[in-house]
Amino acid sequence: MRLRSGVFAAGCLLVQALGVGLFLRGFFPVPVRSLPRREARGVPPAEPPPPGPGVTSNWTKIPSPLFKKAVIVLIDALRDDFVFGSKGKQFMPYTTQLVEKGTCHSFIAEAKPPTVTMPRIKALMTGSIPGFIDIIMNLNSPALLEDNLIWQAKTAGKRIIFYGDDTWVKLFPKHFVEYDGTTSFFVSDYTEVDDNVTRHLDSVLKREDWDILILHYLGLDHIGHLTGPNSPLVEPKLYEMDNILKKIHTSLLSKEEESSLPNLLIVCGDHGMSETGSHGGSSEEEVHTPLLFISSAFEKRNGPLKQPELVQQTDLAATLAIGLGLPISRNSVGNIILSVIEGKTMREQLRFLHLNGFQLSRLLQDNMPTYEKDPGFEHFKIAEKSHGNWIKLYLEGNNSEVLLNLGKKVLKQYLEALKILSSSLSKQVAQYDMYSMMVGTVIVLEVLLLLLLSMPKALSSRAEFEVPLSPPQFSLLFYLMCLMLCAVHVIVCTSAENLCYFCSISWLMAVGVMMLISALMCVILSAFGKMLENPKLPAKNPAVSNSSWSELDVLMLAGTVGHAVSLGASSFVEEEHQTWYFLINTLCLALCQEICRHYFLVKECDLQLSTAVKQNFEDIEETAQCRNVDIPSCDSKLGKITSSGEFLKGSEKWMGLASPWIILICCRLLRSLNQTGVQWAHRPDFGHWLTSSEHKAVLSLLAAISLLMIFILVQRRCSLVSKIAMALGLLGVYSYRAAIGNVVFPWQQDSKDISKGIIEARFVYVFVLGIIFTGTKDLLKSQVISADCKSKSIGLWEVYSGLVLLAALLFRPHNLPVLVFCLLIQMIMTRCIWKPLKFDAAQITIMHYWFGQAFFYFQGNSNSIASVDISAGFVGLDNYVEIPAIFLTGFATYAGPLLWAIHLLCYLSSEVSRNSAAMGHGCFCYALICSVPVTVYIILVTGLRYHLFIWSVFSPKLLYEGVRVFVTAAVCLFFTAMDQNRSQKIHD
Repeated sequence: MRLRSGVFAAGCLLVQALGVGLFLRGFFPVPVRSLPRREARGVPPAEPPPPGPGVTSNWTKIPSPLFKKAVIVLIDALRDDFVFGSKGKQFMPYTTQLVEKGTCHSFIAEAKPPTVTMPRIKALMTGSIPGFIDIIMNLNSPALLEDNLIWQAKTAGKRIIFYGDDTWVKLFPKHFVEYDGTTSFFVSDYTEVDDNVTRHLDSVLKREDWDILILHYLGLDHIGHLTGPNSPLVEPKLYEMDNILKKIHTSLLSKEEESSLPNLLIVCGDHGMSETGSHGGSSEEEVHTPLLFISSAFEKRNGPLKQPELVQQTDLAATLAIGLGLPISRNSVGNIILSVIEGKTMREQLRFLHLNGFQLSRLLQDNMPTYEKDPGFEHFKIAEKSHGNWIKLYLEGNNSEVLLNLGKKVLKQYLEALKILSSSLSKQVAQYDMYSMMVGTVIVLEVLLLLLLSMPKALSSRAEFEVPLSPPQFSLLFYLMCLMLCAVHVIVCTSAENLCYFCSISWLMAVGVMMLISALMCVILSAFGKMLENPKLPAKNPAVSNSSWSELDVLMLAGTVGHAVSLGASSFVEEEHQTWYFLINTLCLALCQEICRHYFLVKECDLQLSTAVKQNFEDIEETAQCRNVDIPSCDSKLGKITSSGEFLKGSEKWMGLASPWIILICCRLLRSLNQTGVQWAHRPDFGHWLTSSEHKAVLSLLAAISLLMIFILVQRRCSLVSKIAMALGLLGVYSYRAAIGNVVFPWQQDSKDISKGIIEARFVYVFVLGIIFTGTKDLLKSQVISADCKSKSIGLWEVYSGLVLLAALLFRPHNLPVLVFCLLIQMIMTRCIWKPLKFDAAQITIMHYWFGQAFFYFQGNSNSIASVDISAGFVGLDNYVEIPAIFLTGFATYAGPLLWAIHLLCYLSSEVSRNSAAMGHGCFCYALICSVPVTVYIILVTGLRYHLFIWSVFSPKLLYEGVRVFVTAAVCLFFTAMDQNRSQKIHD
């Protein structure tokens, strides 16, 4: 069966997307040791038995609670420097006073990546370490089924009230006696979202019908997403939070007179925020949050203030469980914070630490077959034995200094054992689903091999590839491979100790995947066999390709391979933007060389030809003079033609020579706009300078000029209706940004927000849809009614214009120059480089891909989850709507690669007259160049799965690569749909 290059490439990418999805599901598994809650409450362990006959301990129950009531105030995105730094002293005076001189224990809690809300709530309430798969589940949080503190409290009869982020309501349904949830994803609101929580405080603090009160404030996080941590909006928000904490603390203190037990106030953050206001990564600003325990049970702080101790965020679950008299969650890897229980007797402290150590050792047994050889388990057994000796002395009534010293020794032994056990469990709890990973890797690798083997035929003048679906020599091999793979599947799934995702799917789907793997292998072997039989490559299209490799071809091959190999180093992954900046700069220099070669070599040839022609004219003139024939006009006409041609050639030549240098200047300006990566992300850049409140007038002027330039660059190929829609849409973009306070109108007297910008944004959406609809109408006309290339080109450009308008709406104002330079570079390369030099479709495709990747980073993106601007997903929405929010966030993140890909389609559609196979070649090359890095990276990540930076560096990049495969598959499908005219010509 013959398939066109585009159809074949799109099909390969869809299969590869399946393999990538399967690999991601195995690499980011759902936690495999989540004990069902009905089995979570077991009999608590007794104290370690003292040695010798006749002496037994009578303490076998869970210890009594240390606090009567507990209030947990979780301030979303609360960084440690917001409390312990200069901002805390200035804008949180009451909290600072408690930290420095009050009855408070203060810590810096370290969160593990990914630093997004839902996984952090899981960590706080279960003590376990969630995985990166929770980033996706964060958008639609399912009920938490594993053992957790909220369920333990509810089972123990404690009454829990919650107000705030509705993620808690989704994670813990039917656990709260009273709740009021607010959506966490509508980031444009930072006032009402907190007022909805605070409005309940006065009434609930007067009541006595609750034991645990949880408040989750979202306003600070939303301010960070909108304007960053240095925004002037942060200061009043911190002051508001300080007044709320003062009100709660004062109320708890006033009610302790009637109670035998003190109350506890906990202040914490789920994660911090980066210097850009986002979160999800592993920078210090994102993982360090304050953790305050405030209670009259603690002694007042005396002496100089010390630097807060660093603890793990997972330690809260174990500490709070002991404080409330509850069992520690079975999946917790946290340690009890000793400072909270240090006011208790030595026997109580040792009892608490023994319970924690027993729980950790049981969890270690469930996750490590050789747990007895683990150093943490050995230390725990030694401490448990020493604890038994201490109990023997205690029960014998020994009150000497020996008992005290032995107790301190046992305490240190327990703390050391807990530290090692927690460290071991942090490495063991998240297990890889290797079987699913290997199946996904095989599919991805087979697709890449198939694309490489089919490249000669797919890039030939016919742009077709013959897929051998039923060769007789491979039919037997196909069935044998299917049977062998199914046998392997049965063996693995029946003998696997841990839950495997690929084993949990239906047998019909599993057999289908095995048949797919077998078919791919047979096609690969068939293609390889044909290459061996006929090693001579098919003739390429002579109109668009040269037989030999140029320096530019070598550069593109070396750059593509070099980039893929560089992903094996963590620093190259963190600073991948530097790789792409280097590649496009080198590409510009190589293009400069090609332009010089083209114009100067052509000029020499033309000069020789012109000299020969002139000599012929001179000979003719001499002959005419001998014959007395007057031809005065010949020389003048020749002079006019020559001068006119030289003028056009000269202007074209100098424009071509200047174009690579103009592009280099544009790229250098873009690099200074947004600092990205890790090493220099903290340094100020031009974007930070523009977004500061004192430079709002400059930002407004820049935004207005950028929108005007966008209109000038886009409207040149649009219809009159689309031009008007584009102009009104860009005016609406500026109005939207002015409405939400990012920019100002010249006549605007103050910087107060006019509205939330919902009406203005929806006004722009109308024009975006209108322009895209107009383009789609032209495309349907060219595809269905008549094979009109002109209509197709106009339609594609109008669809592209609609996407440019959408990007202008979603981009932050300081990023609008990125869009301008994108359009400018595309215009320069089209007019001055690609068309004059007549590059073939493969070379132009690779250039588009490289520039698309570079513009991904010019936007300010990186390989950290923190650089995703989720505020773009809520432009024009008055509440959280899942599908539009995901689409808008994804488009804003990948706007650079998408706009360059659609521009590639527009350009190749205009080249069909010169090369009828251009679109097929472009689609195939785009699929191949995307397939190379993702395949190499999957193999590298599998080998580096125990690397120190696997979760902080390699895993986020893997998510980006996975999403990029799905985006590229969608682009290739669009390519294939636009290449239908060629298929009709082939059939005709």
